[in-house]
Parts: sequence; structure tokens; C-alpha cells
Amino acid sequence: MTLIATRPGPGAARPYRFPQVVRRAVAGGQVVAAHLPGQNLAVALLLLDAGAGREPVGKEGLGGVLAKALEEGTAQRDGTAYALAIEALGTELVTGLDWDSFQVSVQVPVDRLSAAVELLTEAVRTPRLDPADVLRVRDDEATALRMDWANPGPRADAVLRADLFGAENRWGRPMHGDPQSVAALDVDDVTVFHSEWFIRPGTLIVAGDLDRLDLAALGAAAFAGTGGGPVDKGGPIDVPLPGRRKVVLVDRPGSVQSTLRLGHPAPHRAHPDYVPMTLAGTVLGGAFTSRLNHLIREVHGYTYGIRGDFAASRRFGRFAISSGVQTAVTALALVEAVGEVSRTQLTGVTEEELAVARSWRAGQLSVELQTPRAIASALTTLVVHDLPDDYHARLRESLLGADVEQVSAAAADHLHPESLTLVVEGDSAVIRDELVAAGLGDVVDHTP
Repeated sequence: MTLIATRPGPGAARPYRFPQVVRRAVAGGQVVAAHLPGQNLAVALLLLDAGAGREPVGKEGLGGVLAKALEEGTAQRDGTAYALAIEALGTELVTGLDWDSFQVSVQVPVDRLSAAVELLTEAVRTPRLDPADVLRVRDDEATALRMDWANPGPRADAVLRADLFGAENRWGRPMHGDPQSVAALDVDDVTVFHSEWFIRPGTLIVAGDLDRLDLAALGAAAFAGTGGGPVDKGGPIDVPLPGRRKVVLVDRPGSVQSTLRLGHPAPHRAHPDYVPMTLAGTVLGGAFTSRLNHLIREVHGYTYGIRGDFAASRRFGRFAISSGVQTAVTALALVEAVGEVSRTQLTGVTEEELAVARSWRAGQLSVELQTPRAIASALTTLVVHDLPDDYHARLRESLLGADVEQVSAAAADHLHPESLTLVVEGDSAVIRDELVAAGLGDVVDHTP
């Protein structure tokens, strides 16, 4: 007996309205806020231009070590006293790091936000950074990375990034560093990075009921004692596409699976094709209903899942596909994946596929942007990428309004199957000959 289910069609995107954005210049910094009337929770997020892209080459992982060290005490109180003060407000410091920014946030009831911002500021601006604490945090981070890098994936990710962007560049190295780079950091590295980037005002993001909040007072607390002029954000990085496709083999002897990472450079986040690129990526590999997942998982049964999409930071972007397959089907899976990228680049998308992608992406906005923390995160996107204040208000219409011609044109312009780097982390002795025979490109062995 065979059960055949018909895939349901897309539903109507739910109503969605992004709150009004308010900007204030306060005490040498900027406050960017969203009004959430009647909301009893509020979020304050300090956004600093101190992302991984600011770390010196060879010092990868500084931001992660500093993030953990912020809660080890301040100039005013030791770690225990600081932890008790934060817990008394019913909150915690939440840190985040990406290529473009360092973020520290708190979420509390509205009437406690002022006190929470003062504690957040105390940790960010005046951390104790006791040498013993810094070294302990560093060692903990290095140990965590060693455990992570013992698994398949991180090495393949690092090899792909180095090939796309160049290991001599910071953006060509892992965003959070690797076990060796983190273990080599010393106390001076951390304190110098803090003094250079964490005393600048930055931007205070606030999401909450603004009728019950004093933005000027919050900004004054967040920016007290700061200084330094504006920093050059830098323009988009011109990353040339490789002239030919190649396969990079990362040997993992005895592995019963091969970890696949395929990619090429792509435009930065603020590129005008961002919406049609996103939709093209969704059709190709960015959702469970995608072409890649249907072909590699459902038709051939090579994997539990495969994903491919565009991702971008302020200065650069990439298109990448990731999956894990059984060793015996490594070459077959790569041939099928590259073929699907080529088909999408050449023929574009269909109206039926695009309708599903539009509905899902637009519908996600009404689901994802519900909480103060999600709204605060959306505000950081405006600041980091210099997007207009009404960007999120117009995003739903932009997604729903994209047509087949626009999305197919984005696929044609921004997918480059002939320039893909195919990184395979697996048992070289078993798969190398089949990879060579597949004719996908020159097969080169990665040298650590």
C-alpha cells in the first residue's frame, strides 16, 4: 500500500506592521527605538562597531573571549556582586557577535530598564578584566572550540571561507576563530581590543513602550564617559569570482559520511537585489520544500537534509550549500547539487515555486517580529546596514511583489555554478578517485 500525500499550497501571508522607528542624538551617541504601546517588557541593546571584522588577522576570537569576560566583574564590583545585581533585576546580559557588530542586551519589565541599562553599561565600559579571569575565559573558549572542531563541519567551513575570501584577510578566517587562534590570545590582546572599540559611544537600541521610557536618560547612561570619533565602516569588498570550479578534499580518515560545503562569493547585505536573491535562494535551497532538498533528500535519499542560500554582511556575502551524505554517494550528491544550481541559474524559477517562497518569507515576518527582542534585532539591521527607517515596514510588500522575472534574473546574475568551490570533508582514500572521475573540477588536497 502506497500513501501519496499532496503538498498543500501556500496560504495568505498574515497581516504585519512594523512599529514606528524613533531616532535621538544623545550624549555623543545615537538612540534608535521602536514604540510598542502597552508592552510590559522592554529591551535595551548596545550596538558597537566591534564585530569580528575589527579583529586583527591572527587574533581571531577576541570578541568571543571579551564577551564572556564582561560578566567576570567590573571596576565597581566583583563578579559575584555583579551577578547578584543583574539577577536582582530578573535579567541577564545577552551578548552577540557577527562580522559587523558586537551586541550586549538586557530584557526587563519597563520600569526596570533604566537600572538594567546602567548595569549593562557598567559591564561594557568598565569591565574588571582581571588577568586570571581573562586567561580562564580564554582557556574555556579554546576548549569549547577544540570540542566543536572535533566534529565534522567546522574545518570544512573554514576551508571554504579561506578559499573564497583569502586566509590572509580577517573575513577569510572563521568568525569565532579556531582553537589555535583563541588559545594564543593574551591578556593585552583583550584589553587593547576593549580600549579601542568598547569606549566608543555606539548605538543604543530600545524596543518597548516609549510612553513609559525616557530615551534621553537611557542614552545618557549608555554613553556616559565615552569618546572617540566616528570610524570608517569601509565599503563593499570586491571579491573576484574564481575562473573555474574546483574540489578541495579535507581528509577525515575512516569517516562514514562526507561533509559537503559548496560556495562562491556573493553581494553584500545592502545590495539592491537582496529581496529577489533571497527568494531565489529560498526556491533553490533555503526551505524544506526547496529544489535541493527535494532532489537530494526525497528523490535520491542521499541525505537527511541539504540547505543552500545567500548570506551577507555589511561588506561581503556568499552563496553556500551545506549537507552531509553517506561516503558511498559523495560524488553522486555533488554532481546532482551542482546540476541543480546550474539549472536554477539557467532557467530561473517557476511561478508555483515562487508563490510558496513569497508566502513563506512574508509570513515569517508576522511570526518572527513579535517580541521586543526580535524588534530590537530588526533595528540593529537598520543601523548596521544603513537601511531606511521604513525598510521593515516595506519588506513584506517587497517580498510579495517580487515576480518571476525579477527572481529569475537574480538567480541568473548571482548564481555562479562554474565558480563554485566544492569542499568535501571525508575519507580521502575512499572518495578521491570518484571525485576525480566525476569531472566537477580539479581535485586538490587541503594542506592544514
